[in-house]
Amino acid sequence: MVSCNKGSLFVSRLFSYLAVGGMAILGAGCSDSDFIDLREYVKEVKARPKGTIKPLPEIKIVEPFVFNPEGLRDPFKAMERTDEAGGINFVSGGGIGPDITRRKEELELYSLDTLRMVGTLSMNSGLWGLVKTSDGTIHRVQSGNYLGRNHGKIIRIMEDRIELDEIVPKPSGGWMEEQQTLVLAE
Repeated sequence: MVSCNKGSLFVSRLFSYLAVGGMAILGAGCSDSDFIDLREYVKEVKARPKGTIKPLPEIKIVEPFVFNPEGLRDPFKAMERTDEAGGINFVSGGGIGPDITRRKEELELYSLDTLRMVGTLSMNSGLWGLVKTSDGTIHRVQSGNYLGRNHGKIIRIMEDRIELDEIVPKPSGGWMEEQQTLVLAE
């Protein structure tokens, strides 16, 4: 057992001497002359004049906004709106007038004079009209659909025409119904 302890002590000392010797050999390869360019660059950077830091921007004071709903329209009541085309007031209430709460249909984006009836289509549920828009798209319509910019509601579809009631403004104010017809284009 004594011989094992002496042997392991010998081996550990041998490794220590080899490690120290190896580091000395590696360190001898790196001389002070290898770092001259690095040291000159560091001196140059340190010798540069110091830059100035821009001052912080001035903080603008924002005044708080206090919301006061007094005198404003109640968003939960029917509103009165003005038609951008003619300054017409749409007021929900009695009498003849357009239903402003109804969702507009696609053909209501076109004026009536740009729409053309191009035919009819007979299906199980009745007669449908075929209406062509100015961009060439053909739409299928039936009684109850709307078309034109004056709230025109289709009341009857025949083989040669589509009849509709429009709600147009009166010159004196208010609304009146006016019958229009789209005739089959030949």
